Amino acid sequence: MQKLATARHRVGILGDFFEFLWERKLWWMIPMFAIVAVLGLLMVFAQGSAFAPFIYTLF
Repeated sequence: MQKLATARHRVGILGDFFEFLWERKLWWMIPMFAIVAVLGLLMVFAQGSAFAPFIYTLF
């Protein structure tokens, strides 16, 4: 349990969020949040790039 507290202190609010999901037995939602975050970052970083037409076909 000490390792969890140390890791949570290092990552801040993101660690608190994952700890909340784990304690409430919502750990199965972690991959879903990760996919949404990756897609969001992809849309933000590829806004003005050559990848824009390829991202358009995904949605």
